[in-house]
Formats: sequence, structure tokens, C-alpha cells
Amino acid sequence: MTRAYELMVILDGSIDDNVVTVEVEKIATQAAECGEIVTTDVWGRRAFAYEIDHKHDGHYMVFEILGEPGSLDPLDRALRLADEVVRHKIIRLPDSEAARRGLLGGEAAPAVAG
Repeated sequence: MTRAYELMVILDGSIDDNVVTVEVEKIATQAAECGEIVTTDVWGRRAFAYEIDHKHDGHYMVFEILGEPGSLDPLDRALRLADEVVRHKIIRLPDSEAARRGLLGGEAAPAVAG
């Protein structure tokens, strides 16, 4: 059963923009081996709300990925070991949210206020 996941990665803010581009491509390649990348959204450099490992800013990016349960485990392990990655988080999107975003086929459901 295919599930929708959202991956947020924060790279060290002190690395050069050219290195960030290479890292985004590297992460995208690793993610593509684990599932299908639907969208990639690079937010750029942002200040942290609080200091993390003596760093004050980082390069943010968000990937929407379709994959089988457990298929992103190798990507999670690789991101944990990468020196350039300050933080990362993989969440499984609820089916209703994935359908609203148009990730799980069919019509996108309207947003519900509340």
C-alpha cells in the first residue's frame, strides 16, 4: 500500500550555496531510490528560533514522497549520519491530507475549516 510522506531537511547554514545544491540533488537521489518524489520545495536559508549545535541558521527543504511503509528507513539512516544535516524529520501524511494535496490519486478534497 503506497503512503504519502513529507520529509523536511535542514542543512548547516554555514555551507556554501553550491554545496547546498549538490546536497539537495544527493538527498533527492537517495529519496528516489526509496519512493517516488512528488514535489521538492527548497525554502532557502532561514534563521532558527533557537540555537542548534552552536548554529543560528540553516537551509530548509521539504520533499513530498510516495512510498511503501518502511521504504524510507535507509534514507532516514543516511540523513542521520550526514554531517551537513542539522535536523531532519519524516512524517507519514494522513490519507485525508495526502488526498487533499493530490498525492494519492483521485480528486483533491476541499480544505476543511476548523
